[in-house]
Amino acid sequence: MFVIELVYKVPLPQIDAQMKAHVAFLDRHYAAGTFLVSGRKIPRDGGIILATADSRARIEAIMAEDPFVANGLAEIRIIEFRASQRAEDMPARLAP
Repeated sequence: MFVIELVYKVPLPQIDAQMKAHVAFLDRHYAAGTFLVSGRKIPRDGGIILATADSRARIEAIMAEDPFVANGLAEIRIIEFRASQRAEDMPARLAP
């Protein structure tokens, strides 16, 4: 599993201008089964994505397609980990 941290490098108006394209990117990878959960950091200086893939190289390739990354608006940090436990009621805990 992977924790992907996006860190914005530009002011929020530039981020917001690419948000529709970024959400379409997220939707594609949710549909493909790669992304598990995502959201904005607080304060809003980036975002977090939890993902699953067969390799770090695959995550790096996917994230290179993110409009925020591809357009130089954000940089990413990828942390790989082996999930060994989870809450049994995880879906309920993630409800807004």
